Amino acid sequence: MGSASPRDHLMKLLEPVVGAEGLDLEDVTVTQAGRRRLLRVIVDRDGGVSLDDVAEVSQAVSAALDQDDSMGQAAYTLEVSSPGVDRPLTEPRHWRRAAKRLVKAELREGGAVEGRVLSADETGVELDVAGQARRLDYKDLTRGRVQVEFRRIDEIDDVEDVDDADGDEG
Repeated sequence: MGSASPRDHLMKLLEPVVGAEGLDLEDVTVTQAGRRRLLRVIVDRDGGVSLDDVAEVSQAVSAALDQDDSMGQAAYTLEVSSPGVDRPLTEPRHWRRAAKRLVKAELREGGAVEGRVLSADETGVELDVAGQARRLDYKDLTRGRVQVEFRRIDEIDDVEDVDDADGDEG
């Protein structure tokens, strides 16, 4: 296996598998849980990840691992999920997927800007900061974080559909 870490090996192995399902592989972690190992595969895509996506990716990843043997013979649990809101926004696609979300962008020169993501492309992101559109280049940012927003109870009824592919009903 050379000098590649197990994680690098798994990333390399699984990236095309996940890609074939139309998703991006964001991360792979292996942790020991008692006698079992837990393999966590984090996937994402524009419009969010559905339960069907998770099921299909799980099967594809499982099949690839059976053939590859990088998990060895010992039992392990495979968990496929999408990134939580606390995942730092470090790649253009992360910013794009945070569209309409309230984010805090940390600036390289220090300080931070908080605003709602209007749009993002390969070089930067446009935020609505207190009603003013403000463009920030990624090179001026260290990272961003989606801010958890608490809504009034009467606005919550359609929260379940927020991550649906079309997501604009309501």
